[in-house]
Amino acid sequence: MSTKEQFIKLDKFLKSRIIGQQGLVHRMIIALLADGHIIVEGAPGLAKTRAIKELSTAMEGTFHRVQFTPDLLPADLTGTEIYRPQDASFHFQKGPLFHNLILADEINRAPAKVQSALLEAMAERQITVGRDSFPLPDFFLVMATQNPIEQEGTYPLPEAQLDRFLMHVEVGYPSHEAEAQILAINRQEALSGDTAKPLEISQQELFEARKEVLAVHMAPEVEEYLIQLIIATREPEQYSPELAQYIEFGASPRATIALDRCARANAWLDNRDYVTPGDVQEMLPGILRHRIILSYQAEAEGVTSNDIISKLIDKVATP
Repeated sequence: MSTKEQFIKLDKFLKSRIIGQQGLVHRMIIALLADGHIIVEGAPGLAKTRAIKELSTAMEGTFHRVQFTPDLLPADLTGTEIYRPQDASFHFQKGPLFHNLILADEINRAPAKVQSALLEAMAERQITVGRDSFPLPDFFLVMATQNPIEQEGTYPLPEAQLDRFLMHVEVGYPSHEAEAQILAINRQEALSGDTAKPLEISQQELFEARKEVLAVHMAPEVEEYLIQLIIATREPEQYSPELAQYIEFGASPRATIALDRCARANAWLDNRDYVTPGDVQEMLPGILRHRIILSYQAEAEGVTSNDIISKLIDKVATP
């Protein structure tokens, strides 16, 4: 079985285990292939934790869940130096960030210094304690979650820190049919246990898949279209006066890079060796949702980032 076939099989397996959240599963695998991190926003009980746990069972590596709380300290994530009285020396005890897959549950419940410690590790792929730096694993993915319902006692992430996430994924409630399937799976697991045995994908196969994703062909016209979509967030007046009054600040070049990587990964998972404008449009909401800063007028009129992204797709000419 080829590397691509393995990941397509992984996508299908996870969608059979995470009912009603196909979009989350698909984007989680794309983040894995694009070597980025994702932030997931949704109400409690929508299988966010289950999704990354199921992914961890199919990947070679370790998984750790961290529940973010107001009393969490940076050392609880990074680790700390432990004094050894027997030889009067200090020994660094690694924290949970040294695992391969990290679930940062309710990231906005921890204070800013803890959020910064996590986001620094995400960006630099290393942790510095005192004068020493410790590299993180090459396979390192953080999935952070936020609860959009309850905002009391939370610390919203600043826009500059949100920009470090590859994608912002929104999850909603499952359909009537999906709810029935969830009940059936839950009953089966309660009666006979979890007997599903997914394939095991090695880290070497993951790194090979990432190389294949980067080699997916993108025509110059599609690349120009991708760039124009990002530029339109910075110079909206060139495309629509309505957009200009709703966008305060546009997306950074980090968004361009993220959109390029994710569009290629989406095409690769669709078993194609070329990127289409449809791949770019499909990935655009997750890339821009947390990177566009809306004006006061947009907030006053109830205009959301999703509304702005839909208008961008309408206004920028498709090749």
